[in-house]
Amino acid sequence: MVRMRVALFGGTFDPIHRGHLALASAAASAFALDRVLFAPVGRQPLKAESPAATFADRLEMTRLAVASAADPSFAVSSVDAPRPDGAPNYTVDTLAALAREAPAATLFVLTGADSFLTLRNWRSPAQLLALAEWIVVSRPEFPLSEPQLAPLALTPAQRTRIHLLTTVHEDVSATELRRRLRAGDPCPGLLPLAVAAYIQAHHLYR
Repeated sequence: MVRMRVALFGGTFDPIHRGHLALASAAASAFALDRVLFAPVGRQPLKAESPAATFADRLEMTRLAVASAADPSFAVSSVDAPRPDGAPNYTVDTLAALAREAPAATLFVLTGADSFLTLRNWRSPAQLLALAEWIVVSRPEFPLSEPQLAPLALTPAQRTRIHLLTTVHEDVSATELRRRLRAGDPCPGLLPLAVAAYIQAHHLYR
């Protein structure tokens, strides 16, 4: 039996933009992924500031973006919705939940290089590396090299579960998008049309 290859693509998605879609598409193609789960996160453990948009708005924008992409491997998940007790969303808990839901699947995590290099600050890094393989995107402004991985002290077995994706060059920043949106710029070409319309209709980032 062929195992499904499922990637968790978590993030704030505040807002989701064309760069996110391009990254997911490149990863799906490069690593033969059957499913890419776009999962907006309720509360980031390592970020003090709260997202500018509510979780409900970020989830709906993600749904609109994924629908516009019309990629059969893309799906939206609320697995990282805000916790009832207000606790942070830890990736290790999310992966454990996905493993329970799809025990026959091979799990991946899709993340940026800058984030991955902080892995030792995440909860249960060894378990994270055991639960999933990692697709690490080397961003244009943050190129990743093997020497940069050295401080993570990965074992040889762990290193085989880290895959570098260096073919994506979508230099789009959500922080810059929010700044431009606050200034009244609709950011043409950077946001899926349905997402741009949602932002305008709900007066987000103003």
